[in-house]
Amino acid sequence: MSNTGGKPKPKVLFFDVFGTVVDWRSTVTHYLETKYFEKLNSASSSIACTTRHKCAQVDWGTFAQEWRTRYYKFTSELASLGTSNESSIFKTVDEHHLDSLRELLRQYEIDILWIDDEILEISRIWHYLDGWPDSSRGLKALKERGFTICTLSNGNTSLLLDMAKHANLPWTYVFSADRFGAYKPNSEVYICACKEVGLEPGRCAMVAAHLGDLQAAKECGLQTIYIERPGEEAWDVEKIREVRLKGWVDLWIEAGEDINGGGILEVVRRYEVGKVP
Repeated sequence: MSNTGGKPKPKVLFFDVFGTVVDWRSTVTHYLETKYFEKLNSASSSIACTTRHKCAQVDWGTFAQEWRTRYYKFTSELASLGTSNESSIFKTVDEHHLDSLRELLRQYEIDILWIDDEILEISRIWHYLDGWPDSSRGLKALKERGFTICTLSNGNTSLLLDMAKHANLPWTYVFSADRFGAYKPNSEVYICACKEVGLEPGRCAMVAAHLGDLQAAKECGLQTIYIERPGEEAWDVEKIREVRLKGWVDLWIEAGEDINGGGILEVVRRYEVGKVP
């Protein structure tokens, strides 16, 4: 689905990262399960029977989703506050992930399962998320075709750099919320990113698997590219239907469009055959 409207081809593609480019759900769930079983079977660890019983009841996929949901609430709440020049006020995603993990472990009554250093290590799994199968190849192909490809993520800079290396993501530039002192979907993030690359918003496109992100970018004048990813969209079916009817998403990549690998690779294909602005 494409609504060209005679728009010029964007020069810069800004990518949301969590969920759009990397599969956080599978990576984090597998890592939590692995760390739990390592601890459970370690000859040097002594885990109380009550803690073992509590851990046996944990669905680590649900745990990972709750961790991610807390991140979403955290960034949304700070986004509504706007920008701040007070560095002491701005809390990074790394700091949030650590605090949130500790809170969840207490909530599940398994906070004594790991020591502090181990909890810190686990909190940093978000630096090493695996990309979707199409991500690395798709980004490389876009770059080879002359696009400037950038992150525009709420993740902090060090996190995004580690992730780029781990998942082989060949970004031209890495733009993070901590660079702008605000979180998406605050409008300042999108406007400042366009200023960083020296272009009007209309010559840039936001790429995301979340319509809320794209709506905020659209309101700032950016073009929009939606990539469906499993489990990522927070809007309900009726709201999604309204978006498609209104046609404000410029390029819509459905989950089943896997002629050339799907996802970002399908974005490449669409540009090659001229089915986008």
